[in-house]
Amino acid sequence: MIRAIVLLSGGMDSLVCAAKAVQECDELFFLHFNYGQKTEAKELECFHALSRYYQPIQAKVVDYYWLREIGGSALTDSEMKIPENSLHSKIVPSTYVPFRNATLLCAAVAWAEVISAERIYIGAVEEDSSGYPDCREIFFRAFETVIATGSKTGTRISLKTPVINLSKAEIVNLGLQLKAPFELSWSCYQSETEACGVCDSCRLRLNAFAKAGISDPIPYKTTLGV
Repeated sequence: MIRAIVLLSGGMDSLVCAAKAVQECDELFFLHFNYGQKTEAKELECFHALSRYYQPIQAKVVDYYWLREIGGSALTDSEMKIPENSLHSKIVPSTYVPFRNATLLCAAVAWAEVISAERIYIGAVEEDSSGYPDCREIFFRAFETVIATGSKTGTRISLKTPVINLSKAEIVNLGLQLKAPFELSWSCYQSETEACGVCDSCRLRLNAFAKAGISDPIPYKTTLGV
């Protein structure tokens, strides 16, 4: 009997990660965070839709608005513009939320201790993403050491990152194999009705579907940037 928590943002990567967890585990618990991101309402809508689709034992939403309060990210600061055409930049993009994954994992680990979950799934991608430092495999392996040394005696919690070494196109293909409902996911950084099609996240997603040879089922304002 494998019990797991899935960090589910509502994005494409976390959706496929959740679909993989459904395949591998017996009992699932979904965890979502509101932290003042510009597409918070749409991401929450997708989380609830995916929860209805996959029917986890429990779907929990946690408010982490202090991430918006400390600022430092174009995802949470209304005065910072979401960058476009920065995929090939060698610097960490302004959409990076400082140490976000570590703080989200802390909450997931705390919940895992309470419900005796042995796995935590997170849809981080290293090879074909935006260069976020907390999406690297070395970070997650180090965090497993933090869990082992900072949790109660006898706790066994492993971090599962099933898409971390895949390209975005490979993630789409894996999602198709797992029958993941891409139409219930959202990746745009700045629009909640039609995806903008020009932010880095939209362009990565559109390119992935194009390489996979299928159409993305969500609406876009433009796809000219592909």
